[in-house]
Amino acid sequence: MKKFLDRYITIIDWYIINKFLGTFVFTMGIVIGISVVFDVSEHLDNFLTHHDTFYDIAFKYYAGFIPYYTSLLAPLITFLAVIFFTAKMANQTEIIPILSGKASFTRFLRPYIIGSTLIFVVWFFSSLYLIPYTNHLKVEFENANEFNGREQKSQVHLKLDNHTYVYVDSYENGSHIGYQFVLEKFDGDQLRQRITANTIMYDSLKKKWTLHDYSVRYINGLRERLVLNQAQKDTTLELYPADFEAHDNIYSAMSLHELNIDIVKEKIRGAGNLRDMQYEKWRRFLYPFAAFVLTLIGVSISSRKVRGGIGLPLGIGLFLCFAYIVVDKFALVFAIKSGLPPMLAAALPNILFGILGTYLLYKAPK
Repeated sequence: MKKFLDRYITIIDWYIINKFLGTFVFTMGIVIGISVVFDVSEHLDNFLTHHDTFYDIAFKYYAGFIPYYTSLLAPLITFLAVIFFTAKMANQTEIIPILSGKASFTRFLRPYIIGSTLIFVVWFFSSLYLIPYTNHLKVEFENANEFNGREQKSQVHLKLDNHTYVYVDSYENGSHIGYQFVLEKFDGDQLRQRITANTIMYDSLKKKWTLHDYSVRYINGLRERLVLNQAQKDTTLELYPADFEAHDNIYSAMSLHELNIDIVKEKIRGAGNLRDMQYEKWRRFLYPFAAFVLTLIGVSISSRKVRGGIGLPLGIGLFLCFAYIVVDKFALVFAIKSGLPPMLAAALPNILFGILGTYLLYKAPK
């Protein structure tokens, strides 16, 4: 292994890799530290009001907060780290001797690719396995403390299976009570049974729903039988209180296995959240590739020595970085509103900026 590294990674490569990763870790630490300080000041009253313990705050909320924002800010920090130390190297005339020593620009990129690969590997596996778990801790704490409020759905239509459809006009999260409940069972195109109830209540101990003031209509062709004004009835449905809650952050807290299961259920139910869930799934796989895309752009725009030092490359880098974040945020909107496939929407920022990076690489000093 040592012989392999000595053969393909030179002293200059180690110098660039150490600069790259060192700047990345240092900048990330500074940004996350500042973020934590601002977040504590923003939610301090909330912590005190709910009498949260130090353990819950540190090992639940911030144990999820730090990995989440580390992943979210990884493209920005990678980009800034590359631009900062590369522009500094160019300003100190360290790059010109490297390219003048018969080293191609592609060879010059090797340590950058190695550094971005290390970031990618950690980021990729964290996105798939670590961050969903830590997000679960964070989301559970946020929802318990009502950081984002607790929204609820109204006029909910759900398909429980190929034969059963459910409608609930409104639902109260606190009491787990739904109003104006309708359940319809079909045999092919024919309606066979229709159950209506004024209220429906979920029993968390029995894992069952209780129908109050319900009626049942049995339909067999032109023959019908109506059972009216029944007091109450317990029934088991593939329906849960969580189906009526609306949290923006709920999918980010699901493991990949849970997300795949819910995607299959959503394809049957058709409640309108399928694209959100598919986008979240593909984003976990594709978002870490930004480490390569933004590293390529960063090296291309900052490896040229310019008058005025690192200010101009850093300014251009900040603009492009925020442009990447804007495109990434709008990708979900494209997937939901314009019918763009979720996989393509998740890959859109990397595709667009990958094309830009290829063009800038072509124009970079050789």
